[in-house]
Amino acid sequence: MRAEQITEPVAYHGEGPVWSERWGGLQWVDMLAGDILSLLPGGAVTRRHVGTVAAALRPRRQGGAVIGVERGFALEDPDGTLTYLGDLWSDERIRMNEGGCDPDGRFYCGTMARDREPGAGTLYRLDPDATVHVVLEGLTISNGLEWSPDGAHAYFNDTPTGRTDVFDYDTVSGLTHRRPFVEIPPEAGRPDGLTVDADGGVWVALAGGGAVHRYTSAGVLDEVVEVPASKVTACTFGGRGLDRLFITTSRENIEPGNDPLAGALFSAAVGIAGLPVREFAG
Repeated sequence: MRAEQITEPVAYHGEGPVWSERWGGLQWVDMLAGDILSLLPGGAVTRRHVGTVAAALRPRRQGGAVIGVERGFALEDPDGTLTYLGDLWSDERIRMNEGGCDPDGRFYCGTMARDREPGAGTLYRLDPDATVHVVLEGLTISNGLEWSPDGAHAYFNDTPTGRTDVFDYDTVSGLTHRRPFVEIPPEAGRPDGLTVDADGGVWVALAGGGAVHRYTSAGVLDEVVEVPASKVTACTFGGRGLDRLFITTSRENIEPGNDPLAGALFSAAVGIAGLPVREFAG
């Protein structure tokens, strides 16, 4: 299966696509530009600036969005007003990178060191009452957090490990019993963002691999979506039937003239539906 190009290369480091009917469609981030991009019905793309880094976002149940910014979280109201919740750390070498919402409406975002120092990353959780909790420490590049259809498991990538891990999940205990779910061969690329479909399949974006892999809930590779750009960063389901896979790409550290479609948005009809986005309850 091969993805089709939807936009021109509009992002330097495209990441974190999210489809929400509340927003009227697809939004994603140009992470290192600090911008959120929106895909309009006619195919045009608009952008709004939210900070030095726009790491990840999810819709809020009351409207607007929750956003992972460079060193913490921000809340966006339906009218576009931004409220920054304060820095969680002072070290300028560390920035937010990727996140998602759990079945209880709590928003997670994980960090990485700009120089990719091993073990420098942390996964934080923002609760609806605006309190922040440390969930995981000792990470390197926190990526790709999403839950199974029944909410009992969560899938996660710490990119340099070369694998996707799975956790058990419940409201009280949170993420527990981390264990390997699938190993990604180095020649296939590096596991980046991921999403989960309505049948429990896990779709993993492969940076440097020019593809998205689908794994069954048993960890068996059963579908490959080829993408005509090498740095595939993340994916999500969208469209009115949630039956199209939208895929973001990056041109970070790519020399001018190389990989000409890097930074474009792609999509593929993959014959299966996704899950509605989980919203932040705050």
